[in-house]
Amino acid sequence: MTTSHHKRALLIAGPTASGKSALALKKAARLNGVIINADALQVYSALRILSARPTPEEETRTPHRLYGHVGAEQPYSVASWLTEARGEMEAAWEQGLLPIVTGGTGLYFRALELGLAPVPEIPVDVRAHWRSFAGDLHAELLSRDPAMAAKLLPTDRQRLSRALEVVDATGRSLLDWQKDGQSQAPLRDVAVERIFIDIPRDELYARAEARFDAMLNAGALEEARALAHLDPMLPAMKAIGLPELISHLRGEITLEAAAVNAKTATRNFIKRQLTWWRSQMVHWR
Repeated sequence: MTTSHHKRALLIAGPTASGKSALALKKAARLNGVIINADALQVYSALRILSARPTPEEETRTPHRLYGHVGAEQPYSVASWLTEARGEMEAAWEQGLLPIVTGGTGLYFRALELGLAPVPEIPVDVRAHWRSFAGDLHAELLSRDPAMAAKLLPTDRQRLSRALEVVDATGRSLLDWQKDGQSQAPLRDVAVERIFIDIPRDELYARAEARFDAMLNAGALEEARALAHLDPMLPAMKAIGLPELISHLRGEITLEAAAVNAKTATRNFIKRQLTWWRSQMVHWR
C-alpha cells in the first residue's frame, strides 16, 4: 500500500462465505484498523445470524462500524450507506486509524470509488414511460445520448431505460451526472489497496452450505420467526434463507426443503456476485 497520500484505506471484498471478515480482523490487528461494513444485509440489527454478521466477541476485539444499526422495518439505500461510510472513514482518519471496508455488496464499493450521480428525482410519468417502453431502447438512447448508448449493451434494458429517463427529465446525459458524482467520491485522492478474495466456486458452495447448517443450529429459525410479520418487499427480507424459513414457518414446506432451497439460492447468489465483480470491478486484484 502506498503512503504517498495522507489518507489511506483498505478495501476487502469477495463473494459470500469467502472469508472476508476473518481477513479483515487479521488486517485490522496488524494495521491498527477499524472495520467498516459494506454488506447490505449486515446493517440490519435483526439479521445477526442469517446475514453472518461478525460475532459479539469479534466485534469487541476490533472496532466495527455500521453493523446491526438499522431496523429491519426501515428502508436503507446505497446513498444512506455512503453518507455513513464517509463519516466513519473520516472519523478513523482523525483518530489515526486505517479504515478497512469489507463486505460483499459491490454497489457499495462502486459508490465509494465513483460516488453517486446526484440526479434529481425523475417525474413519475417519465419513469413509467421508459420502464414500460416496448420498443428498441438502445436506438432511442442512441438518438438522444450517443455517448451513453455506446457504453451500454442493447440487451440491458434496465440501464437503458434509466439513461433515457435521466436525459429526458434533466436534459443532461447520465454520464455528466456521473462525472459530478465522481468529483465527490469519498475515496477521491485517497491511497487505496483493494483485495478481492477469489476462491474456487465448488469450495465456496461447500462453505456456504455448511454455514447455513450452522445458522440453523445457531437459531436462524427463531430469527426468521421474529421477522415473519414484516412486508416481504423490505430490503431486509431479501436475506438468503429468510424467505425460505418463513415459508416453512407458514407450513408451506418442510424445514429440510427450506434448507435445500436456501442453499440453492446461495449458490445462485454467489454466481451473480462473481459475474458482477468480474465485469464491473476489473481493477481489483
